[in-house]
Amino acid sequence: MRNTQRKGDYAVAMAIARFTKLGFDVLIPLTESAAYDLVVDNDGKLSRVQIKYFSGTEVDLRRVHSNSTGYVVKKTKENSYDWLYILSANDEEYLIKQCLHGRRSIKPKITDRIDDLVVKN
Repeated sequence: MRNTQRKGDYAVAMAIARFTKLGFDVLIPLTESAAYDLVVDNDGKLSRVQIKYFSGTEVDLRRVHSNSTGYVVKKTKENSYDWLYILSANDEEYLIKQCLHGRRSIKPKITDRIDDLVVKN
């Protein structure tokens, strides 16, 4: 599990760096119980960002954590986040500006890639 946590930590750090580079203010929740990992201030509009790391062909959209009884798997609920930031194993970044509730996984598209484009609405 520790390796998985490190990959997630790395993805969060990369997302913070990317959004900061793009000129956004980034807010970090104090707890880990939220269904999102960051909040991005987009010229006064706050967007909740879920962050995922993937190394295969599909990104698992479920949230998995462990507790005293084992692993807990949660599906994404409607409106639980606003943007989905995805980091691949080769550091490709994707941004999907919607909540993909009710889905188990997604294959990121080339059109969802973040380059140095301005992603502000």
